[in-house]
Amino acid sequence: MSRTDLIADILTMIRNSIMIKRENVDVPALKTMKSILEILKREGYIDNFKEVEDKRQGMLRVYLKYTLGKPAIKNIKRISKPGLRVYVKRDTIPLVLRGKGLSILSTPKGIMTGKEARAKGIGGEVLCYVW
Repeated sequence: MSRTDLIADILTMIRNSIMIKRENVDVPALKTMKSILEILKREGYIDNFKEVEDKRQGMLRVYLKYTLGKPAIKNIKRISKPGLRVYVKRDTIPLVLRGKGLSILSTPKGIMTGKEARAKGIGGEVLCYVW
């Protein structure tokens, strides 16, 4: 892992696990990642996740979701990066695939979907797109 952008590393771990059709993947337990995984579970992109003990920081075991052999997550893309942060106002929150995908934002009120942020009238940093 690069350790400069842990969120990107974790999203890549999930993407690679989907490509080889693994049932689950263990990712480092970060507060931000836990919030992102809660959103993915609520929106139906993953089956579940749980904390797994290890000797260091702890891990989150993510149970990936497949329907008739096809993954629920077609792609997951990191948008805002350490070298180039992407912020949006409440009026310019992007629709992913004309509303069929999901944007995840970090806002002053916590991590939430673009739809939730639009409803609350707040903007923030675009963390990733999922479709």
